[in-house]
Amino acid sequence: MTSTSIRILLGGAIAAVAGLMLTWDTTIGNVLYVITYLALCTMAGLAVRRIPPGPERRPWLLAAVAPALWLTGDVIELVYYYLGSVPPVGVADAFWLAGYPLLAVALTMMARRRAPNNLRGAVLDGLTLTVAAALASWQYLILPYLDSGYSLAETVVPPLYPVASVALLAAVLFIALSPGDRGVPTCLMVGAVVLYLAIDVAYNVLPLFLDYPVVARIGPLILLGNAMIVAACLHEKRAELTSPGHKIRILHPARVVFLGLALLATPVLSMLQGDAVAGLIAASLCTGFVLTRFTIAVREQEKAQALLAFQARHDTLTGLANRAVLTDELERRSGPVAVLYLDLDGFKEVNDSHGHEAGDLVLATVAQRLSAAVRATDLVVRLGGDEFVLFCPNLPEAEAVRLAERVLGDVAQPIPFHGETLDIGVSVGIAAYGPEETADDHDVLRDADMAMYEAKRLGRGRWVMAGV
Repeated sequence: MTSTSIRILLGGAIAAVAGLMLTWDTTIGNVLYVITYLALCTMAGLAVRRIPPGPERRPWLLAAVAPALWLTGDVIELVYYYLGSVPPVGVADAFWLAGYPLLAVALTMMARRRAPNNLRGAVLDGLTLTVAAALASWQYLILPYLDSGYSLAETVVPPLYPVASVALLAAVLFIALSPGDRGVPTCLMVGAVVLYLAIDVAYNVLPLFLDYPVVARIGPLILLGNAMIVAACLHEKRAELTSPGHKIRILHPARVVFLGLALLATPVLSMLQGDAVAGLIAASLCTGFVLTRFTIAVREQEKAQALLAFQARHDTLTGLANRAVLTDELERRSGPVAVLYLDLDGFKEVNDSHGHEAGDLVLATVAQRLSAAVRATDLVVRLGGDEFVLFCPNLPEAEAVRLAERVLGDVAQPIPFHGETLDIGVSVGIAAYGPEETADDHDVLRDADMAMYEAKRLGRGRWVMAGV
């Protein structure tokens, strides 16, 4: 669905809502309300049918069923109304309440799909904010009903709406705070749920200041939320809500402000209402969520720093140490050492004939073979391109020669590649110094390099000892 079509849909929904608010509580208004609601539910069902069966469709199906349940409750309420008696609590409440968990589950499924294995931060932050909202709901919306002296049904059912709203708030926060793309579909879905929650709050708060018949006129606004869900489902980029997106690790300042307000809200509400037990529970939960979030953030930072430190000293393709590590080892050298300088034979031909994928495979395979050939105390380095160095402390000259011969055989083993074999060799230059010799650090590497070039000149696939 194009952006123009979405604007037309939402513009039509706004116009319809305005008309229904003006004609609210009239027969023509009620009929138009049901027709408009039914049309939006039908559009939602058709939009879901366009999505191929599978995991991507399931959250959208639940998101479409929720408004259908609310419409069913409205129709039942209208039937009671025209029969002359609307019960304070009835069957309609079951359908109205059932829509909340379905929509909450749909949002949670979307959040899990758009941020797989990366949702902990969003969940903890969302729960922190939800706890503050739950405490406010408990003190201002639920407790008054529990102390009202109504019948059991009238005492229990109305408080379930704030509970359901809190659950829906948690789910939409998971979406809003989770990493991932934030295009038009995400904004429409989050906006729809925020509108639903605002309507619920208005129904509970506005009667304190306005007559209920005036407050009831906000009811058609729910149709605008339904239209926003339909528009999100029909949008060409709706997959951003159900597929992994770009990971956004930047902590927005507004997020910190909201978390701070949530932490501050629990003691403030407790002092205002004098409910120490509820305040203590809420404060403990918020503190636990924030401390867990802090711990996770610190560990993620430590992992990121460790990764950066590793990348600064290691080759990204092979995982071997790089030139910086070799330089440090040369500067710390004391005592006998053998350095083997390796340059692959035939590597350019492999790259030219089979492409960079084959070249990368050769480098990675050679790195594995060299690592398997040396001792645990030796260092395998990739200098760049197809050049490698083996830094072997306390390795006698004779052992260095045997290592070079083993490397010549290991590297020359064929490498399977897409049904073919890649054949390469290696030329090795050796520089070995005993404890009585005093060649400086750079001479060791330079001598091994010059010996390697001599091996190349003599016909490749061989080793040459420096100074011989």
